[in-house]
Amino acid sequence: MYAWLFRHLPGPVWLKVIVTLVILSGVLYLLFEHVYPWVQSYLNLADNSV
Repeated sequence: MYAWLFRHLPGPVWLKVIVTLVILSGVLYLLFEHVYPWVQSYLNLADNSV
């Protein structure tokens, strides 16, 4: 996936690295702020019993 993204970005290598880092940080932000809390509400991981 990263190789495909890197090949399709325009510009020199240093610009591709910067754009790739920005895209990855945006994806991580969306996962931690929106996706993971939404999934946690359905999984109910707080009720642990041994």
